[in-house]
Amino acid sequence: MQTLAQIAIYIINTLGTLYISLVLIRFLAQLVRADYYNPVSKALVKYTNPLLIPLRKIVPGLWGIDFAAIVLAILLQTALLQSVLLIAGLGWFNPFTLIIWAIIALLSLLAGIYFWGVIILMIASWVAQGSRNPALALLQQILEPVMAPFRKILPPLGMLDLSPILFFMALHIIRAYVLPALANAAGMIPGIGFF
Repeated sequence: MQTLAQIAIYIINTLGTLYISLVLIRFLAQLVRADYYNPVSKALVKYTNPLLIPLRKIVPGLWGIDFAAIVLAILLQTALLQSVLLIAGLGWFNPFTLIIWAIIALLSLLAGIYFWGVIILMIASWVAQGSRNPALALLQQILEPVMAPFRKILPPLGMLDLSPILFFMALHIIRAYVLPALANAAGMIPGIGFF
């Protein structure tokens, strides 16, 4: 029975994290005012609208920030964490504790999105330079505001851009030290909802 529980946790965690990632990427795309007419942006809207549109009636956006997307991500992550805890046989947890855990898990997921996004753009710059792929264009628009401060610190040396090294150092500090310290302080169960 424990094997079935582990399989169920794996499937629920994978599918839930995938959908939450779509919500976070949509939020980031809206935050940086990415091209709405990009086919990938339209797909993000199509897949996330069924849950976001009803929530927007309750949670309005302000100052160009889609607070409904943030609330949706927190609610979905909270539900995902509680589902995993129930399947693991750990029972029901305090909703406020779960919300704190969900926020930490979302920060970890966001760091992962940025990490893999930069890796993908670096590889694409080597193998598909000048590509007009819509996914790469959207990724570039999302990552540029985060990478710009690092480019100011370490400007490109001709064709060589070393700013991702600084970015990865900062991201490593966040992922390896800051987020685990937050998870530990919040009493998160190791391996539950922390990516």
